[in-house]
Amino acid sequence: MATKWNLDPAHSEITFKVKHMMISSIKGSFTNFNAEIEADDDTFSNAKTSATIQTNSVSTHNVDRDNHLKSEEFFNAEQNPTITFESQALNGDITGNLTINGITKPVTLDVDFGGINKDPWGNTKAGFSFEGKINRKDFGLNWNAALEAGGVMVSDEVKVAGELQFVKQA
Repeated sequence: MATKWNLDPAHSEITFKVKHMMISSIKGSFTNFNAEIEADDDTFSNAKTSATIQTNSVSTHNVDRDNHLKSEEFFNAEQNPTITFESQALNGDITGNLTINGITKPVTLDVDFGGINKDPWGNTKAGFSFEGKINRKDFGLNWNAALEAGGVMVSDEVKVAGELQFVKQA
């Protein structure tokens, strides 16, 4: 029987980074998300994973930019309140279906299994780090502006990363 692991949100984060004006990167995060893993054993090799991110929780520490990201020109948070990821196996990397802006595409992320440990209160926890790249245009996030000196305001490539801690359920 599979064991369920629930996200420990206080010890987890999902971030992204995108080139701005071809010269620097802007970082952001999502502050409201959940994930769970179902695994046959503590190797997580045949783990089923699912994650749901609340689109309107996007934060780049700039209210105007965050509102633009929530608008129809990017995430269209009103029409698409969640971003989801679902996968059937975890083997050094994870391939699953990512849905952003109502569009689902397969993506592969590099995963680092940090191990399992017990906290002082007897909870068994597992830690994972992930990173990868997606093309935002694959998900209909097409807004851009040309720059006077050439190039574009926002790159198509978005780097995604996360630190996730899970609690084993009895």
